[in-house]
Amino acid sequence: MANIPLTRSQFLLPFVGILEEIGAPTSSLMEKFRLPPSMDTKSDLYVPLLPAIRFINTAQNSQDIEDFGFLASQRLHYSHLREKTRTLIAQSPTLLVALRHACNEASREDTVLSMWIEYDNEHVRVCSRLAGTSKLPHVEHAQWLQNIFSVYIVRQFAGPNWAPPVMAFEARYTPSIATQSSWPNVRFLAGQLASWITIPNSCLSLSNPSTELFSQPHAHEDGHSGYDIAAILKLMLPSYLDGRVPTLADVAEMAGVSARTFQRKLANVDLAYSDILDIVRFERSSSLLRDTDIKIIDVSFASGYSDPAHFSRAFRRISGVTPRQFREQSR
Repeated sequence: MANIPLTRSQFLLPFVGILEEIGAPTSSLMEKFRLPPSMDTKSDLYVPLLPAIRFINTAQNSQDIEDFGFLASQRLHYSHLREKTRTLIAQSPTLLVALRHACNEASREDTVLSMWIEYDNEHVRVCSRLAGTSKLPHVEHAQWLQNIFSVYIVRQFAGPNWAPPVMAFEARYTPSIATQSSWPNVRFLAGQLASWITIPNSCLSLSNPSTELFSQPHAHEDGHSGYDIAAILKLMLPSYLDGRVPTLADVAEMAGVSARTFQRKLANVDLAYSDILDIVRFERSSSLLRDTDIKIIDVSFASGYSDPAHFSRAFRRISGVTPRQFREQSR
């Protein structure tokens, strides 16, 4: 079946901006590769990916620009990710959950982009690959952007100065000495099976310091949105954790809607009732593990689990570490 790989115009704008600033014939180059004009007014629209990559390569060669992808990545910000992706990351109780959301949403940024997480003993690799581009020259420009956005996601949890121990490129490319000096503690690798950055396992359980975890991006005409409901449940459910936790049917009745309507509102923002309950339980248990010395088995009961083994598995699924490891890392 015919397919046209697409990318969001947002990712082409930094390259266009650099070219316009140095006086390059940007418009004629874009026309040559059949890219649309007036890109700055179309940042959330999509353009064909392969012509965009060829445009960037030709512009780099004709203007003799070194490390074009790195220069473009300096102009990108976390806010350039899709609003939906940023909302899912903001909802995430830990960095690990946020990275999973980013992997699931990757194809909405570039339609042929795939992202996944590879686990090792002391770190994970967040990998990315653009299908069908391996034979194109200078794909490192796109791979810079892929890696940088992974870095930006980690920085939402680890702080604005965080940098990966290793950054790797699928392309056979090594950044210049000047570029490497901007990342003094990062080791660069070339010619890998995918582009990736490494993240220490100790970072995976970090929580998002943002206070706008369930901010509502748009108004809804049919009453409260899924974001509103999620925020309300996060306030209400902690008081039930040490007793009988309300079922989905219970909370739907409290809200005065059917269980199906309640589920649909949450599903509209990619949430399920069980997701919110997991977040609330994790926030309670992580607080107790970090701030008190009570036994882990008592933490599990206080967080609404009747089976300590179930608690340990659920905690590790969200944080990437066991409750005991989390407590040790937090001290």
